[in-house]
Amino acid sequence: MRNRLIDLCVALLVTGVLVLDGIHRVRTPPFWQFATAAVFVVFLLRRRYPLTTALVGVALSWFVPTTLLPPTFLLYNVAARRGPKWPTAVALGGSLALQLALHPLTSLAALESTGVVSVGFIVLPLLAGLWIYQRAALLDALRGRADQAERERDLLAERAVAAERRRIAREMHDVVAHRVSIVALQAGALSVRAPDEETGQLAEVIRESSAAALTELRDILRVLRDDVPEPSALPSPTLAGVARLAGDLTAAGARIVADLPEPLPQVPDQVGRAAYRIVQESLTNATKHAPGAAIHLRLGQEDGRLVVEVANPLGASAGLPGSGYGLIGMRERVTLAGGTLHTGPDGAGRYVVRAVFPPEKGTP
Repeated sequence: MRNRLIDLCVALLVTGVLVLDGIHRVRTPPFWQFATAAVFVVFLLRRRYPLTTALVGVALSWFVPTTLLPPTFLLYNVAARRGPKWPTAVALGGSLALQLALHPLTSLAALESTGVVSVGFIVLPLLAGLWIYQRAALLDALRGRADQAERERDLLAERAVAAERRRIAREMHDVVAHRVSIVALQAGALSVRAPDEETGQLAEVIRESSAAALTELRDILRVLRDDVPEPSALPSPTLAGVARLAGDLTAAGARIVADLPEPLPQVPDQVGRAAYRIVQESLTNATKHAPGAAIHLRLGQEDGRLVVEVANPLGASAGLPGSGYGLIGMRERVTLAGGTLHTGPDGAGRYVVRAVFPPEKGTP
């Protein structure tokens, strides 16, 4: 749209100059009105057909009073669009032929006059057009190099991420998996040689938890090594797994008071995964910082929204240090699921983690 507006303005300007010059001349070439109108059309089409319009402009110059004005603009247009190629040479030849035909070299004065006119109306527009062409070519080359550099940078970043993922996978396999395997083996041996039934049950819970951790760890390592998308590679926890999670911790000796509705509310998969991870992290933190204290777990619905709440007494805290990444991870999960998270003391001597998720679309 901008180029069309520029072409229209240039066409009107050149046509206006030709009309004014023709009006003020005492004698004008025949058919100059028709030629002037044709010049207007030629300038409108100069971007699409640069060489054709240049040759037509040379031909029309025989019938307009200001003969060199259209060829000057059109020669610049060809040079700026085609560069140092044969169309520019053809347009230059036509302009020179017109100049020699209108101003024959009959004397030294005519030669000097023709030379000055040629420099001003032919050489300078030609050089200006070639400069514009080279500048546009240089800018295109620079843009191409910038795009290539950006693609190479993205490729190097992807390679660096893949290498870091593989390094993390090796570290986890060599350190974490080895330690968890030892825990599972020792727990299995203890469950066989347990002096009493209660100790055997606790050892069996430790063995099963270690085996489950190893299975999940292998899945995570496969994701890190093979760059497999998480939803299809790992088992997706759901809201239904919260009861088993609480049961495993209870069997391991934790005091968990669970208030779970029957049946569990139907929630989207993303909300179910987030709620499971919130409960998992909250119970882990509660058993670490408040060992032996009663942990209250509640799932429910308020106005169609899913509410997850885990609370433990503040006075029973063991004072163990924490990294703080657990709370950050919980907040990110809840935010991605469209919910809100509140953590901290409730003023009644308890530390409460409360997550509220929005109702599923389409439910009342």
